[in-house]
Amino acid sequence: MYYFIGIKGAGMSALACIMHDIGYEVMGSDVDKHFFTESELLKRNIKMLVYNKNNIKDNFTIIRGASIKDDHIELIEAKNRGLKIIEYNEMVGILSKKYKTICVSGCHGKTTTVTMLKEALNPILGINYLIGDGSGYANLSNEYFALEACEYKRHFLAYFPYYSIITNIDLDHVDYFKDIDDVILAYQQFSSKTKKMIIANGDDVNVLKLKTDKVIKYFGLGDKNDIRAINVVYSKDGISFDVLVENKLYGSFNLPLFGKHQLLDVLSVIAICYYENIDAKLVQANLENFKGAKRRFSQIVLGNNVIIDDYAHHSNEVRATIEAIKQKYKDKDIIAIFQPHTFSRTKQIKDDLISIFKDLKAVYILDIHSAREKQEDYPDITSNIIIDSLDNAYHIPIDDASILSKYDNAVFAFMSPNDISILENDLISRLNDKNKEKNN
Repeated sequence: MYYFIGIKGAGMSALACIMHDIGYEVMGSDVDKHFFTESELLKRNIKMLVYNKNNIKDNFTIIRGASIKDDHIELIEAKNRGLKIIEYNEMVGILSKKYKTICVSGCHGKTTTVTMLKEALNPILGINYLIGDGSGYANLSNEYFALEACEYKRHFLAYFPYYSIITNIDLDHVDYFKDIDDVILAYQQFSSKTKKMIIANGDDVNVLKLKTDKVIKYFGLGDKNDIRAINVVYSKDGISFDVLVENKLYGSFNLPLFGKHQLLDVLSVIAICYYENIDAKLVQANLENFKGAKRRFSQIVLGNNVIIDDYAHHSNEVRATIEAIKQKYKDKDIIAIFQPHTFSRTKQIKDDLISIFKDLKAVYILDIHSAREKQEDYPDITSNIIIDSLDNAYHIPIDDASILSKYDNAVFAFMSPNDISILENDLISRLNDKNKEKNN
């Protein structure tokens, strides 16, 4: 029995689903709170308990989530019983050895890119996948495995990539990485494990600093890339473009994607398809109804208002989300609802956020989600360091969207890696009530 401590985490729930699918007995525990990841676990009847040391039994092999600290009651009990404990990334690494694994790395875009790989390849080759939105699937007969490879604490060095995709390299996780050179070094170490080929963003200045003796192909919009998008047209319905591979036309694409970041993500997927000898027309057919990953530019339309739910928490991700909204909804006001994630990241990116938010109709900032950090270590870092620098920014609590319901013909962009559905659902309820009043 594999017992997952922290089973509702996005990666953990996906891994639990995969291990269930390939025949292992799986169960786990987490806090007594609903998470959007639960649906996939419930479909498989995977048992989820509330944390309690009495849950731990002698026949368990423990899978430890990355957020589980050494003083966790179940982890202590497992150690006292002498049980085998495997870290999340170690277990993913064990599985990655068994397949032609496509590891998608990068500071942004991993979840969307793996979802695109699933959509593009599964109908043709059959592919197992582990996605950071809680989605996981496996079939023992599949030869390929696509997964997110996170750089935090160099966790991705536990993996064994057949292909490595590098979507971008940025300074993030400043509680661990010393500087951008340390981040680049981590990606260099990761790249060195690649068996067949590295597919890397040639438009990213930090990616171009990588030194490797592995086969590397670059994708992007610049003329020097091996895989290039040309004749790019952005519209409210998506992006159309042609793809050249080593200056020869591979195919033409018209896809429901929004923002340059999604164009770059799909170019990396198209590159994999090309090098796996898949016809471009099949790739177009498999991606033409792409709906995105969970919590990545997820949309709800309520009358003439739109609610966007997005995982964005780094400034580059926030910028990409806003640009995608501007592409699709040119005639609507943008109302940003943002929850900063960690004190150290907020301190690092606050100036970028201020620059991004200043031209929007309005910005509402929640209290900072501390995650693994403590407020006392960052006494001067609160959401006010963003709010006080903007004329259009205001604080908002997690449980009251009344101030938002005054806007109309707007796009409400909820951005956070955390569950802020309480606020989002309150706004949905209020907008539905407004629409009913209009129609009466």
